[in-house]
Amino acid sequence: MRLRQSFHFFLFGMFVGLSLSGLIFFGYTSSWFSRTDVTPWLAPVVWEGTFDSNLIDSIYKQQNITIATTVFALGKYTRFIKDFLESAEEHYFVGFRVHYYLFTDQPEAVPEVKMGKNHHLTVRSVPSMDRWQDISMGRMEILETLMENELANKADYIFCLDVDTKFYGRWGVETLGRLVGVLHPWFFNYPRYLFTYERRQESQAFIPAGEGDYYYTAAAFGGSLADVHHLTKTCRKQLNIDAANSIEAIWHEESHLNKYFLNKKPSKVLSPEYLWRDINMSVGQVKIIRFSHVAKNNAEVRPNV
Repeated sequence: MRLRQSFHFFLFGMFVGLSLSGLIFFGYTSSWFSRTDVTPWLAPVVWEGTFDSNLIDSIYKQQNITIATTVFALGKYTRFIKDFLESAEEHYFVGFRVHYYLFTDQPEAVPEVKMGKNHHLTVRSVPSMDRWQDISMGRMEILETLMENELANKADYIFCLDVDTKFYGRWGVETLGRLVGVLHPWFFNYPRYLFTYERRQESQAFIPAGEGDYYYTAAAFGGSLADVHHLTKTCRKQLNIDAANSIEAIWHEESHLNKYFLNKKPSKVLSPEYLWRDINMSVGQVKIIRFSHVAKNNAEVRPNV
């Protein structure tokens, strides 16, 4: 454990050093085009140019790690599986051990996708649900159970990703950390008062006006097994309390995720390069799109919309 902590501390120093040197060299500040390279609690924010891919790959190759990755594809969302997996096999942790866990109510609809070396896919059947909100909120309990019952000796890290997405560029070991959040692509350059946190005090996801650091997406988050297990367990408990009180947070599990990250800061934050917004193009300071939602008609693919 101490060795792994020291390893992360070394990598943290490398990230912060690269980020701060970039800030000094180019005269950037955290408000330059709204770009932030280091959080107020000194966690690195990963953008293109803040890491050396060859160096960090060579460091992690020595760790012999496995990354579990979960996706959910229920109902009409099965149509996104093929592009997700095929693009992941081109860009996602290439050269490292990856085990995908795909949860679906239609196992027969999962297409055949050729897996790369040391990449594996396990398909798990889950019940269908009538409301997309229930699908969204139910993930936390399923993830908690998966980590408790199966992954303790099978994975070192885990990422939880939305299936209606596609990879366009490298997503590699530069993203690994104890607890990893991803800046929401719609809010990363907005002032805090515009964040759509849950504002009702009755909800466990409540964040008062004037509080909060960033607005994080629930479409992508991850970290070490222990840290993500604690996250999912906490969010699941809070979701259950809200349900017992007939309260549904404004953005469901995403609201609870943001509350969790307010109280327990991520050790690493990924820029919107790692989750963009339905278009394969860059804008402003986002020069590279690595991972993006795909364009879709929500009313057509979601139940009860």
